[in-house]
Amino acid sequence: MIGELYADALAGAPAEVEHADGARRPLPAGNWFHLGDGDEALLSRCASPTLDIGSGPGRLTAALARRGVRALGIDVTPHAVALTRMLGGRALVRDVFGDLPGAGRWATALLADGNIGIGGDPGALLRRVRQLVRPGGVVLADVEPPEVASRVDLVRLRRGELTGPWFSWATVSASDVSRLARAGGFPESDCWSSHGRWFARMR
Repeated sequence: MIGELYADALAGAPAEVEHADGARRPLPAGNWFHLGDGDEALLSRCASPTLDIGSGPGRLTAALARRGVRALGIDVTPHAVALTRMLGGRALVRDVFGDLPGAGRWATALLADGNIGIGGDPGALLRRVRQLVRPGGVVLADVEPPEVASRVDLVRLRRGELTGPWFSWATVSASDVSRLARAGGFPESDCWSSHGRWFARMR
């Protein structure tokens, strides 16, 4: 989710995610500023160094830094990166598919808050992440419960009459994680739930 409307949402302006069929839901930007239920399930499994992909305003990047875990957040939105730095986290304006520091040496890659959906192609994203983590490295991701079907949606951001460009976003079910992980170069995977959220670990 990129663009001016996303940056405005991080600054407090209300925004919605609009689907191609007209359905809308609020963009939960306010949830990304403070640690919430289930976040510990990710943080406790991160090893140094950790790459937080699509780090947003940086709650997880900054929390890792406070724990002494070396972490770097990347986000395509400059305002999100600035917010992360204000929280005390290290962050860069970068696209996960572009040039990144430490490629092949990250111990952990985080795809929190549904970021396994970036680009609408989880397989391509995981193959890229496989290039970023070191041998034996781990990917941690938020996923949907097993009963939810995996899918790719065409969505855009909306605030009133203002709309952003359409982009693809994927939803990944816990029931499909093992297949996607193997295709992405991660032969081992498992899923678990905590505080109503589902997570995947791929290695």
